[in-house]
Amino acid sequence: MDGLLSNKSEIQPDILHADTQGQSEVVFGLAFLLAIQLMPRMRTWNDVIFYHPDKETKYSHIDKLFSSIVDWSLVETHWQDMMQVVISIQAGKVLPSMLLRKLGTYSRKNKLYKAFRELGRVIRTLFLLDYTSNPELRRCIQSATVKVESYNDFLDWITFGGPIMKSGDPIEQEKILKYTNLVANSIMLHNVVHLTEIINEIIEDGKVVDEESISRLSPYIRQHIRRFGQYTINMDKKPKPLNPKPINIQKGAKDDSFLSRLKRPVSTR
Repeated sequence: MDGLLSNKSEIQPDILHADTQGQSEVVFGLAFLLAIQLMPRMRTWNDVIFYHPDKETKYSHIDKLFSSIVDWSLVETHWQDMMQVVISIQAGKVLPSMLLRKLGTYSRKNKLYKAFRELGRVIRTLFLLDYTSNPELRRCIQSATVKVESYNDFLDWITFGGPIMKSGDPIEQEKILKYTNLVANSIMLHNVVHLTEIINEIIEDGKVVDEESISRLSPYIRQHIRRFGQYTINMDKKPKPLNPKPINIQKGAKDDSFLSRLKRPVSTR
């Protein structure tokens, strides 16, 4: 959430994907008030609780899923305090991570924590109902989570000596993260340029680019990269424009030579 709120680019995403550990009730509540749609991957259901809106509400076929009731009085009593917290976050006075850390430390005594948790129970129950009944949503979440895990694995491969912070200094830690991402983006751009060139050659040869083959492409190709090579910066040398040719993707059409040509070795720069 820190990254989403500090994002100043033209693209403003409002969906936050997370692994199973990201399904905290408090996080769901805070994300909802910040207009962030939290979509964690659900790996286990052993400790997941569905909440009834009240004692009178009953459901015909899924009532056995619900084992507890939402305490709306907590949300109503502390609604103004919760909104003040959200305004402070949006104004940049406090980071969501810092707030969640403080709320979690004093969770047993902090009524504000309980109010966020109660709101989160409502939002998470709605999410779980949608998650169980919507196969497309599950596929979307699984796909997004796999992409993030692939990128993190790519960063671990790039990082010299493994994903270990050698310094406890926050400034040095931030440098490590930024420099690693810079190298990762440079390698990905290098891969995308070469993939585009090869795809253009295939199209010029009159071959059909099928949807299945395109879906297998990844910017995280690393076999041709000299991991411990020398990286030099030349600000005067500009890369050629990609100029991707229009692709007429056909479902079901297959060309066995497509992927084999993409796997050919390319030069390291």
